[in-house]
Amino acid sequence: MDPISSREIYTNPWITLHEDIIRRPDGDGLYAYIDKAHFAIVIPRDGDRFHLVEQFRYPLRRRSWEFPGGTVPGTPFDPIAAARQELREETGLRAAHLALLGKIAPAPGTSNHYGHVVLATGLTAGEPEREPSEQDMRAAWFSRTEVETMIANGVIVDSQTVAAYLLLLLHERNNPAE
Repeated sequence: MDPISSREIYTNPWITLHEDIIRRPDGDGLYAYIDKAHFAIVIPRDGDRFHLVEQFRYPLRRRSWEFPGGTVPGTPFDPIAAARQELREETGLRAAHLALLGKIAPAPGTSNHYGHVVLATGLTAGEPEREPSEQDMRAAWFSRTEVETMIANGVIVDSQTVAAYLLLLLHERNNPAE
C-alpha cells in the first residue's frame, strides 16, 4: 500500500493520530494509525520470582498488574537505558544485568510503536522514583506459578506483559544455563 496523502488529526505529548489516503490494488482507501514512541518492558527476575507493578488503566477502567515499563524520550531509542530508568522509577530496583530478549508490536493494525523486552537480574532494592501520574502504583513480588496463574485467570490482561513472559520462556528454553 502506498500513501497518497497524510494528515495529522490529533496530537499530544504521548501520541499522534494520522489519517492517510492509501493506494491499494483494489483502489484508494483510508487508513488511520497512532504514531507513538517505542517503549521498554522490564522483567525483573530474582530466581523464580518476578516483580510486577499494579496501576489504574483508565481505558480499561480497572487496575492492571504488569511488568514495569514505559517510554523515555530520546533519539535514537535505547531499550537498555529505558529499561534501567523505568525499573528504578516504578519499583526502586537496580539491576546489575540487563539483557534484551526481543521486540514486540502490541498493536500493529493501529499503531507503529514497538516494545523492547528486557530481562533484569542481579537486583538491588531501593526507593521508587515515580512520576506524579504513577503515585497510585503498587509493586509486589510473585512466584512463577502465581504469574502464570494470573495470566491464565485473566488477572494479568496486559498483552505486553503476556508477550514479554513468552519471550522470557523462549529465552530460558534456548539458554538453560542462565
